[in-house]
Amino acid sequence: MVHPYNFVTHLYFYWYLMNILSMLLINTSTLFYFLLADEIDPSRKQYPERGAGTAMNWVRRLLGDRREGVALFVDGPNVLREEFDVDLDDVRAAAAASGRVVAARLYLNEAAPGSLIRAAEAHGFEVITTSGDVDVRLAVDAAEFVLRNRVATIAVASRDTDFKPAFELAGREGVRTLAIAPGSYGRSDALRSAADESVTLEE
Repeated sequence: MVHPYNFVTHLYFYWYLMNILSMLLINTSTLFYFLLADEIDPSRKQYPERGAGTAMNWVRRLLGDRREGVALFVDGPNVLREEFDVDLDDVRAAAAASGRVVAARLYLNEAAPGSLIRAAEAHGFEVITTSGDVDVRLAVDAAEFVLRNRVATIAVASRDTDFKPAFELAGREGVRTLAIAPGSYGRSDALRSAADESVTLEE
């Protein structure tokens, strides 16, 4: 014979356990809904401020994932031109004003002279050469850096508008953006507007 007290105790225990499982199921379903909704249609999500990040970014924060440092990407053919007389040290210094530079990449086409490549490497830049479109390679690498590396800021030195989508992606992931222009001539106002911060080297 089962004692009434034990029966009530077991009944309460199972009721309590079912409530916990239900709460976990609801919370997990909600989390996956937001993650999938963000992938399918980001416009369905609203954040309290620009750059607040995706649902996955909130998960990273809850787990104690902290982004640090600045990743610098330089559009070589667009920036290293005679009319600007740009010093790569100045470009790095502009990026370093936003934090410690943890990656510095200079993108060039295959026709770039070896002397330029060696000089850039001597200044601590990783040189990426490509036979294709430099802008496309830089934009893809910047986006990959946003998604796979825990950097706080993405800095792009260029006058092109092509990198605006990469900046918008960074904003959704909670990564700050910095647009560095070699000069006021031909600089992209659209890129400057998309960035959290912008710098013009000659000013």
